[in-house]
Amino acid sequence: MAKVARPPRPQMFDFHGVPMIDYYTQHWETIQNFQARPDDILLATYPKAGNTWLSYILELLHFGQSSSEHLTSVPLYLRVPVLEVTIPSMEPGSETRIYRGTDFLENISTSPRLIKTHLPVQFIPKSFWEQNCRIIYMARNAKDIVVSYFHFERMAFVHPEPGDWNSYFQRFLEGKMVCGPWYDHVSNWWKKKQSYSKLHYMFYEDLAEDTGREIDKLCCFLGLSPSAEERETILGKIQFDKMKMNDMVNFSKYKGMDFKISHFLRKGKVGDWKNHFTVAQNEEFDEVYRKKMKDPTLQFRTEL
Repeated sequence: MAKVARPPRPQMFDFHGVPMIDYYTQHWETIQNFQARPDDILLATYPKAGNTWLSYILELLHFGQSSSEHLTSVPLYLRVPVLEVTIPSMEPGSETRIYRGTDFLENISTSPRLIKTHLPVQFIPKSFWEQNCRIIYMARNAKDIVVSYFHFERMAFVHPEPGDWNSYFQRFLEGKMVCGPWYDHVSNWWKKKQSYSKLHYMFYEDLAEDTGREIDKLCCFLGLSPSAEERETILGKIQFDKMKMNDMVNFSKYKGMDFKISHFLRKGKVGDWKNHFTVAQNEEFDEVYRKKMKDPTLQFRTEL
């Protein structure tokens, strides 16, 4: 069978003041007019901050006991669609098929709908606020983000070509990343938390440190009461190594990534940045960070 030609890598461009790619801005009017339902749950993160992990946890909490066949036959990226995405399927024999997050969401029959997004807070469709939807934002420290994002963009054809590590590092410091600067993303969502009561802001490092504790906080926020047995079952399934081996979770079914270059679920560690940063890069990073991150109430850990 002939190999399906990959589309060219997208180019970043300025979109209302934020670097974006057309895969996230096509059909923008449709995205902005998306009609949220009161029981929708929006899972928001900067790219590579653990949204897949969070999606799987939420899905197991809500549907783990009732839809096991669905969980083992449909990839997670179709069960928890990305709101803003519009990309070709890249499946052999389906060159013309377009994957559009809003279409998948309209066809989801389960309730609540779990909706994934990487959009900055100012781009979230107004219906989510009007419907008073529950929103979960997970933030991850910037040093691990830049490393994870680099390896992701190396293997994901639907993102721009990353170039070498040194130039990528500089670009991250300058905020020239798809979905905008990390600093703005985490800070603006943090500010939103102060005025929107149904926003649960959590940290990747806390989830890695004590997964059970953070799941208990999520359950409290969502009004869920899993049994002790259900909780233990979920904790077993969401261990990183288990997820990495789970073909319905690890994105191995999606043809827009080259797993020979890297894994979508790569390490999941806190502190892996130490294996990539030089001493000079770490010093430069810390200097830029101090200038950009002015809110003393928003604190991150870069190691556990």
